[in-house]
Amino acid sequence: MGAAVPVRRQQRVRVPMRLVSSPFYSDVALSVYVKVKALAARPEGCQARSATIASYLGLSVASAERGMKQLTRPGPDGIVELRSHRRTLPGGKGQSALRTVRAMTRTEKFVWLPVAAAEDLTPRQLRAYAVIMFTEKMGIALTEGELAGYLRHHSGRKAGQPITAAAAGEVIDGVEAARWVTVQRRAGLQGRHRYIAHDIAPEAVMKAGEPVTDPAPVQEGAEQSVEGVAGGVACLLVGEGSGVRVGEGALANRESPRTDSPHDECALMSPAVGEVQVVEAAEAVENPADAEARSEGEGRVALRAGEISQPYSKPNSEKRSSKGGGSSRSSYTGPQLAMSAEIHAVLEPVHLLLERVTNDFVVRNIAREVGRQLREGTAADRLKYRLTARLAHVALSEIRDPGRWLVGVALPRWGCGHQDCEAGIIWRTRAACELCAETVQDRYAARQREHRLEQGLCPQHGTRPGPSGHCADCDLEAAIRRPARVPMAREPAGPQRSSCGGCGCVIFLTGRAVDTGLCRLCREEADALAAVEPAAPSASLVPGTCSGRDGETLCTRRALPTRSVCLTHRSRELAGEVA
Repeated sequence: MGAAVPVRRQQRVRVPMRLVSSPFYSDVALSVYVKVKALAARPEGCQARSATIASYLGLSVASAERGMKQLTRPGPDGIVELRSHRRTLPGGKGQSALRTVRAMTRTEKFVWLPVAAAEDLTPRQLRAYAVIMFTEKMGIALTEGELAGYLRHHSGRKAGQPITAAAAGEVIDGVEAARWVTVQRRAGLQGRHRYIAHDIAPEAVMKAGEPVTDPAPVQEGAEQSVEGVAGGVACLLVGEGSGVRVGEGALANRESPRTDSPHDECALMSPAVGEVQVVEAAEAVENPADAEARSEGEGRVALRAGEISQPYSKPNSEKRSSKGGGSSRSSYTGPQLAMSAEIHAVLEPVHLLLERVTNDFVVRNIAREVGRQLREGTAADRLKYRLTARLAHVALSEIRDPGRWLVGVALPRWGCGHQDCEAGIIWRTRAACELCAETVQDRYAARQREHRLEQGLCPQHGTRPGPSGHCADCDLEAAIRRPARVPMAREPAGPQRSSCGGCGCVIFLTGRAVDTGLCRLCREEADALAAVEPAAPSASLVPGTCSGRDGETLCTRRALPTRSVCLTHRSRELAGEVA
């Protein structure tokens, strides 16, 4: 029995689901994207030539260039996945292009794919494997008919149409033969097949020199061997597939370990978008890194997935995951983690979950997040209250990944921009946050408005609009806001009216009333007084004053308009007449 061939190191890249699900991209574009992104994770970037990339994937140069050409063109949504920068030396000698992939957004759907799978599987098998991997992570029961909808014809009369379910079953059989997927026949819901995707082939450790059969049969029109590949090695009837020998791998036995996989602790780049960011200046966990162990010597740049270019001190250590899953090699080579007593006391409410987190990388992120919040002024009792409250609202059986739950759900602060707001409550005063309440009301009003618009109701009052397009309440509010029209004063018909100068009553200005300005009664009284001959006025009598006397003295009061005496003497006269 020969010596065992070591298992290739697990390396993964994050692939946008639009590459997998969109019929715009061919199968070969997905394989090229995985390899180029893995090579671009190196410090110098992806500088490999088209022939070199094709040899790694076991494809022809024309197929690799066709895939890169599709990636450099804008998709149906206008997104360009791959950019290629041409380079020329000062002397005019050309160099290989520098290829970079676009940065993914946080809200974009993606799937983690091992780089080794792109080398072992044909492009069509890789797309089927990516769909199976995504649906398994999302908990979706997949059927062969649904899988066939992602695999399409790219040439001929049926270009753009999905393949049949029977053809999809043959593709799955090829992926299963390559040991990247395990199919449990009729073990799923309603008699469906259950597909279990593997991050690395479980039977990859084979006897040295033992041949491995190619799971994918040669298709019609398969391309023949490629001349002029790296190292002068020609491909064997690959049909855009992979190599046939374990020793040769998939015509690629090296790969850069610096991918954007969250489990690659040796990566010198920042974590992938969507993963928990690691604060470099955090002091919560003491974990000094050996600079020499992380340095990369000249000539040891990894290009394939079968060789480790960086020193590794624990080749037989077990991989530790936050889910407590299966075991394989771990890339962590540093000293044991040491958590401070203060942080350990803050995490007391979730010690039960913390014990289930066996991934050192996740534990480090949890401790650093707690330390960061403590340094920024968050009180320790506030953090403990937050962990206790959020753990009380969830069942332990529902937490499938304790590490991810602690980092993404338990520790982040929920609330508005007010630093003292804790999930809608002001921490110091225990009063409801007015800003959060207004935000909730605004969101509720927006949802209610959209719901009413969908039902064809008035967005303001929720009533059915009338023929004018407005409901009765809207018309009423518009009438209230509209200013009322004030009627113009109209002159009454007939003679002009005025007030009597004697008694003040309203009279018509006709006849003598026009000249005297008095009513009939006042005119008659005036005429009667005029008929009586008045006494000769005293020389000392002032015109317009009273003609009466107060004893021996003349009255100086003003006389009434229609009398010659004042009001006082007139009242005395009336009193004497009555007596």
